[in-house]
Amino acid sequence: MRKTRHRAGGLLGILLLGTLLALAAACTPSHPQSTFDTLGPVAREQAVVFWIIFGLGALVFVIVEGIILYAVFKYRRRPDDGDPEQIHGNNALEVTWTVIPAIILVFAAIPTLMVLYSTTISPEPPEKGGFVVEATGHQWWFEFNYPAYGVVTANEMHIPVDEVINVDLRSKDVIHSFWVPKLAGKVDMIPNNDNTLWLKAEREGEFYAQCAEFCGVSHANMRFKVVAESWEDFNAWVEAQLAEASSPVDPLAKEGEELFMSQDSYCFRCHAVRGTRLARGIIGPDLTHVASRRHLAAGLLDNTEDDSDAVSGALLQHNLREWLADPDGVKPGNIMYRDAEVYNGTVPPLTDNQIDALVAYLLTLK
Repeated sequence: MRKTRHRAGGLLGILLLGTLLALAAACTPSHPQSTFDTLGPVAREQAVVFWIIFGLGALVFVIVEGIILYAVFKYRRRPDDGDPEQIHGNNALEVTWTVIPAIILVFAAIPTLMVLYSTTISPEPPEKGGFVVEATGHQWWFEFNYPAYGVVTANEMHIPVDEVINVDLRSKDVIHSFWVPKLAGKVDMIPNNDNTLWLKAEREGEFYAQCAEFCGVSHANMRFKVVAESWEDFNAWVEAQLAEASSPVDPLAKEGEELFMSQDSYCFRCHAVRGTRLARGIIGPDLTHVASRRHLAAGLLDNTEDDSDAVSGALLQHNLREWLADPDGVKPGNIMYRDAEVYNGTVPPLTDNQIDALVAYLLTLK
């Protein structure tokens, strides 16, 4: 029995140590989604509030635990002790332990309210000409609309660096949450109740982001990236996104376009491809420039290699084929696999030759 208890205690100790190590690793600033590596004013002010509350909480913990340990050893029962003295309260002590926590809460509340105000009220709001991006949550992907530019894209939010970005948050189905850990804390996207936030990236780069509110079976796979770039690069990106798709000339790609627009696949009913007559769908992502995106399937498939910002044609081709062949294997529970006729059995499934043709067509959408 003693050996069993000793073994259980050892396993518990190992489990606690492993948990502490995992928590410490999660707090590493170099982690792509660490909230301690603040690269924007909103995230930085929120981190300051965290450290204030953490510090006050740690102080309270040390004092309370110290008093408990003191009481345990000072007033522990001894063999010759009789019944303890019966008391009925201590007014001074009770007032003290009520007033001190109230004072601590005031010290925590003042910076919290100040930061809450400064991070909620945009310094350059839309009504004063501020930069606006409309972010819409879908199960399970993000859509980004730039009303001032007429650009619509998916799962990659491009923004100019050192610019205040006002983000209008919307949802098409259930509650989602917009979270870019290094730039700003999460804010919910609620159906029929639009929300807002603002953020600013202080350096160029890619910032990992994701939905932070459980929204269904593929919630963990609902990711996106914020790409902060110079105004020159951003304007070039906008110009490229405004171009409409042109009809391909390659025979295989042409075959893929015809299949995309036909009742053999029904792709055109869910997806938009600007410049075409039929593809005006709004259920799935706009695919007009899908071949220029660095990621597919809400960040699950990476189209770049060796830390390069450029899209690799070979990787893109492989990822498109993998997605079309088995979307549920790439992203379990996705709505395309559930509702698209070629996957739910309403029409015959895609053949290898049809997938080749669709991939050839999608590769032309740059």
